[in-house]
Amino acid sequence: MPNAIRQAQPPLAFLPPAFNPWVFKAIRAVLPAWMRFKLKITAADVQNLERFVHLYQQFQQGQVRIMVAFRHPTIDDPFTMAYLTWHLVPKAARRFGVKLASPVHSHFIYDRGISLWAGSFVNWLFPRLGGTPILRGKADRLGLKTARDLLTNGKFLLSAAPEGGTNDHNELMNSLEPGVAQLGFWCAEDLQKAGRPEETLVLPIGIRYSYITPPWPQLEDMLTRIEQSCGLKQPGLPAGLLSDRQADALYGRIFTVAERLLDMTEQFYTQCCNQTFAPLEACPEGSQTRSQQLTQRFQMHLEAALQVAEKNLGTKPQGSFVDRCRRLEQAGWDRIFREDFNQLSPLERGLADWAAEEASLALWHMRLAERLTVVTGDYIIQKPSADRFAEVLTILWRITTWLETKEVKPLPDLGKRRVRITIGEPLSVTERLPHYQENRRSARAAVLKLTDDLQTAMQKMLE
Repeated sequence: MPNAIRQAQPPLAFLPPAFNPWVFKAIRAVLPAWMRFKLKITAADVQNLERFVHLYQQFQQGQVRIMVAFRHPTIDDPFTMAYLTWHLVPKAARRFGVKLASPVHSHFIYDRGISLWAGSFVNWLFPRLGGTPILRGKADRLGLKTARDLLTNGKFLLSAAPEGGTNDHNELMNSLEPGVAQLGFWCAEDLQKAGRPEETLVLPIGIRYSYITPPWPQLEDMLTRIEQSCGLKQPGLPAGLLSDRQADALYGRIFTVAERLLDMTEQFYTQCCNQTFAPLEACPEGSQTRSQQLTQRFQMHLEAALQVAEKNLGTKPQGSFVDRCRRLEQAGWDRIFREDFNQLSPLERGLADWAAEEASLALWHMRLAERLTVVTGDYIIQKPSADRFAEVLTILWRITTWLETKEVKPLPDLGKRRVRITIGEPLSVTERLPHYQENRRSARAAVLKLTDDLQTAMQKMLE
């Protein structure tokens, strides 16, 4: 989550991709150590890796253009994709006797605002690794034009995460945004107009992490720290919903923490933001209805946070949750990153700083809503694994530490992890192009259909 911004700034400049082979080689060399020691990912299993190798060979031979669409459950996914492309694919190619020209790499699309929380170093690094930025909250013509050109003419594949953002769930996927599908159709059209024979493909890739050893002791310690942050003197009682006693006790404590968190945020929004919350009917302690009501409460708080942000930034509550967040983000950025920054007088600059700080605070309500939207009361009940417990506790950790300190503290070390990468069946965009080109209505329908088919393909990889 981005830190608070207290001063108006010039507009975020477009950072054109400028691939540097020396930077690439240096980052590629240190990536395995980063994966092992920083991310604790010590094993990688890839399903259908040979498929990716042969597709990359076809790409280098000028037979196909490939848009890679990968799952995005965590902020570690770009490193996983880099490890797959830079190390696992070349190694597998040698094993299969497939010759690939070096370097084996991929351009990638990233959110231009990532430096607001990841640090300004990425503004130097990502362009030199062939990345191209996009402003998510508006029609970023230059960003889209550059991504379109990379997909059509770039030296490497183009990768993007169609979910748009992380949700910290390995087995629960967000709805996909249509940008990947639209880029695919633009590429297919550009190739057709140029008389080029390449087929345009969208390649879905699944990413799923798991702990090599179930980290039950570490999870209990992590939960204790969250309980202390919430001011709970006594841990919650067992939920009475799981057959395993240890898991049931942990689940009951998580329930109590979640309810305590909602009590405190409800009090905040009621007293400080004039929000009202509809009462929920009482239910027996520990019953299944309790999880349903917890989910309802999270949804109510999500809506309250969004409404406060929309009121402060003057946007309308229209469209999906993602649409509302993107509209809010752009409205906030318009007040922070000023197009007229260099024309402001000293007094106007002071007022602009004030407006920027107010906008930054309003965006915090949206960030809280983004975290709340991935919380459900029955995710663990459906499959009470250590991995799912870890995912839910990760979300609670990030929410509570951010509310407490205005920054997300590093996660406790939960042990070594394994990543499973699944290379899906490529989806042909070229085959769908005639329907796309019929008229505007059919074009929109074709984009939505391709997005739905991609969602289905990626959903199957969660099983």
